[in-house]
Amino acid sequence: MTQSSAVGKQTPSYSFFPTITASDATDAIELSEAYGLTPDPFQRFVLESWKARRADGKLASSRVGLSVPRQNGKNGALEASELFDILVLGRKVLHTAHETKTSQQAFRRLASFFRPEVNPDLARQVEQIRQVNGQEAIVLRNGGEIRFIARTKNSGRGFTADTLVLDEAQELNMEALGALLPAISSGPAGDPQQIYLGTPPGPTNDGEIFTKLRNDGHEATDPRLSWIEWSADRGCDLDDTEQWAQANPALGTRLMWDVVYDERAALDDETFARERLGMWSTEESARVIPQADWEACAEPNMRDAGGEVAIAVDISPARSTASIAAAGLTVDGAPWVDVIETRHGTPDWLLERIVAICGRQPVRAVLIDGKGPAASLIDPLKRRKIKVSITTGYNMAAAAADFYDAVLSHRLVHLDQPALNVAVASARKRRLGDAWAWNRKDVESDITPLVSATLALFGQSYSDVVRPTPRKTRRKVIVL
Repeated sequence: MTQSSAVGKQTPSYSFFPTITASDATDAIELSEAYGLTPDPFQRFVLESWKARRADGKLASSRVGLSVPRQNGKNGALEASELFDILVLGRKVLHTAHETKTSQQAFRRLASFFRPEVNPDLARQVEQIRQVNGQEAIVLRNGGEIRFIARTKNSGRGFTADTLVLDEAQELNMEALGALLPAISSGPAGDPQQIYLGTPPGPTNDGEIFTKLRNDGHEATDPRLSWIEWSADRGCDLDDTEQWAQANPALGTRLMWDVVYDERAALDDETFARERLGMWSTEESARVIPQADWEACAEPNMRDAGGEVAIAVDISPARSTASIAAAGLTVDGAPWVDVIETRHGTPDWLLERIVAICGRQPVRAVLIDGKGPAASLIDPLKRRKIKVSITTGYNMAAAAADFYDAVLSHRLVHLDQPALNVAVASARKRRLGDAWAWNRKDVESDITPLVSATLALFGQSYSDVVRPTPRKTRRKVIVL
């Protein structure tokens, strides 16, 4: 690797936004410069698209997205935008982040502009600066206001805004977005805008929303969307310093070359490509379980040892699909999984199916996630004299890890079933404390076959399970 003499590239690797006929960007830049915030050329480029207006005076883009690696100064463009919105336009802004500390840092940066000893004329515009933990806000005399919050499933309720900022958008999930979007549906300006900022999602990020926004930007079909991205070329040499400069507009100025060299030495290729070069995963690389390893575990004609089985159930969040799976041992002692059935529609068929299986063959355990949609079956099963092993978040993480390890070591046997194959390809990770559990890659994906198979495998070997019915001493035939 030889250090390039170039500094970071100021134009994006990819951009899509409506044709700009007019823009408030010049005014926003002049305002920020007057108070000590001088945008870099790349930040000016971003502001041009964010602040563009249509012929009727409305904002040209109702949704804007920015993907750029960390420590390049994307927040500088955001601060210039927010200052202009609240000071000049009198807009109400709701600034959200995934973590409380991130939203508080953003609050402190913006609030510093309004300190009397720094900018006395700005301080005179202040009605109130609220610094209550988790409820930070800057309220101006002209009606402009900005609030800072960390996202939760109930965040943003009770506040009406014109601009919704979604920082750390690679962590944004549908539940949080659904709680926040109504806040801008009737904003006083009558001209709502959503601003998404982040980096390519990692394997444990809730990246569904940000990924879809990027896909929409690259499809270039939404006339109300702006998408701007700094990234290296796909398939590039990760040691090519020209690619480093292409992906990092602040390289050689606020982002030091030595820092990037150290990151290259410390990080594996996948992490460096994502975190420093802004490279988004392809469909295959985003898979949790590599296709080759999964295919190596396929054995449609496997021979069952004939012992006890564990069964498990999963229902999709919308209760539109459900699966039941079993796990046991082959004659060679290898664990196997079998998705007994997957159905679309209401899951009311599951109760009788479980009761029937438990009534005709030895079942070691019936497992259901105690916090998932299938938990609705627990009491009906108890009333039918079927005892359920209820799993916790810790169990779900352990089960996912066990399944993953069994596949990558090629210990697991599966029957090459299409529903399970598709679910494995569609599965992603979601953080669960310091561990992870299965997540869907998008709202259309059905991973109930995988979740039920994962829990069944866990129940086949886990010692702390409850036997659903009195032990059967003989088992002549398995009929699933």
